[in-house]
Amino acid sequence: MIELKSISKQYKIAVKEKGLKGTLKNLFRRKTKIVDALKDVSFKIDEGEIVGYIGPNGAGKSTTIKIMCGILSPTSGECVVNGFVPYKQRKDYVKNIGAVFGQRANLSWDLPIIDSYDLLKEIYRIPKKDYQENLEKLTKILGLEELLNVPPRQMSLGQRMKSEIAGALLHNPKILFLDEPTIGLDSTSKLAVREMIKKVNEEMKLTVILTTH
Repeated sequence: MIELKSISKQYKIAVKEKGLKGTLKNLFRRKTKIVDALKDVSFKIDEGEIVGYIGPNGAGKSTTIKIMCGILSPTSGECVVNGFVPYKQRKDYVKNIGAVFGQRANLSWDLPIIDSYDLLKEIYRIPKKDYQENLEKLTKILGLEELLNVPPRQMSLGQRMKSEIAGALLHNPKILFLDEPTIGLDSTSKLAVREMIKKVNEEMKLTVILTTH
């Protein structure tokens, strides 16, 4: 399902000496250095697994997720997900994945979430029948009955995360990427989100990759 072989990602960043002298030097001769965001990362994930990708801040978790989602290209190495190379076949590939980034909202802040879901239906070109079936199934699994007409700005963090996950699953993807989905949540809400992820995995036969520190 997912295989990474010796994936590395490097960035070139500017280096400036301190003080006025350093600033003047930088104007005429910019110094740079190479920083490793990822170095020789390899792993394999089978279909239907829930995998936790754990590490401290700055360890490269989000970079790895973005490579697997097709947002970033690696500097070297190979990444194949469900038969696709994400960053080379992104248009066809993204139909098969859902992604939720804990610090970024996919749903409109001021609109009831049902309006955002209707928009996602058009973006992913989900047939009306499939959309209704998926919406009903996710509403039941995630307990969204009382939230469909509520905008995210009026929800708790846990309710927003629940709504974001539902939105990422409306087009019935095979893989769900969750980048820090419990960030900012209290311990009770974190447990609730984890139980919710397990339930989605079991009932929808999803492969789930979850990052956390």
